[in-house]
Amino acid sequence: MHEPDIQDDSEDENGSNYAQLASRPGFLIRRLHQIHVALFLEECREFGITPVQYSMLTALHEGALDQTGLANRVGMDLATTTHVLKRIEARGWITRTRNADDRRQRIVQLTDTGTTLLQDIDRFARRAHERTVAHLGAEDRARFTDYLIRLVEANNRYSRAPIKLS
Repeated sequence: MHEPDIQDDSEDENGSNYAQLASRPGFLIRRLHQIHVALFLEECREFGITPVQYSMLTALHEGALDQTGLANRVGMDLATTTHVLKRIEARGWITRTRNADDRRQRIVQLTDTGTTLLQDIDRFARRAHERTVAHLGAEDRARFTDYLIRLVEANNRYSRAPIKLS
């Protein structure tokens, strides 16, 4: 597999310096996310699940949540959360029921099928996460994760769907 040389100082047709683009944190974060999604989809291909769906199921593994609480837990807006939930409900991985105390709320819960899926997919998803940071030593992995948590929490207020990671 070819790894891009981010030290390339060549200029494109517009005269901009690629090294400047490739040294921007936002560019690199987006690119690493693309790579991680590709690794996840490769590792978890047989399950037909996306990283976002997996995150939601993982959050629900601790227990039922209302849709707003789930959206907050995974850092997504409510409209996107609802859209994803409809798809995973159709797959039989969750149920959504009206809250008896507040009919506006829907309670989301893993089904037995969803729980089994989480157990079956665990080692594959873990391998995708490990492959994402495989080129870092153990200390650097821990430091990298710590930096990501610190950056997310420090900049959370700019998100449409803030979350707390620690």
